[in-house]
Amino acid sequence: MTKQILVPIDGSPQSDDALTHALEEFADADITVLHVIDPIDAGYSAPVGVPGGSEEWYENAERESETLFEDAQNVADDYGVTLDSATELGRPSRTIVGYADDEGFDHIVMGSHGRSGVSRILLGSVAETVVRRATIPVTVVR
Repeated sequence: MTKQILVPIDGSPQSDDALTHALEEFADADITVLHVIDPIDAGYSAPVGVPGGSEEWYENAERESETLFEDAQNVADDYGVTLDSATELGRPSRTIVGYADDEGFDHIVMGSHGRSGVSRILLGSVAETVVRRATIPVTVVR
């Protein structure tokens, strides 16, 4: 049975490294890249007082997802792999875990983000939460 690998991507160098790791280590697997659009970001970047500003923000976020998928596929082309892709709306850690469970993935490979705080020294808050809540193996690439 072919393994199903989920690689969350956000355009960071860490998620790029996670994709490369998945392509190298799981050459015979089906790999899906997932970009999660976080609605909390709309509060920080949407224009204030502009009608339809949230719709414009979401359209921009969807375009960013498409760009991320194109970039990921360009990397995968070097390995002769065709990626599946998905965009979801929600809080990243919860959405990643839920998507992996709902879609029957066998493994999550994701990048680490060094943030501040003692509990975030090795893992970013999203990666840390996914590791704690996932019901499948998670590989965190640093």
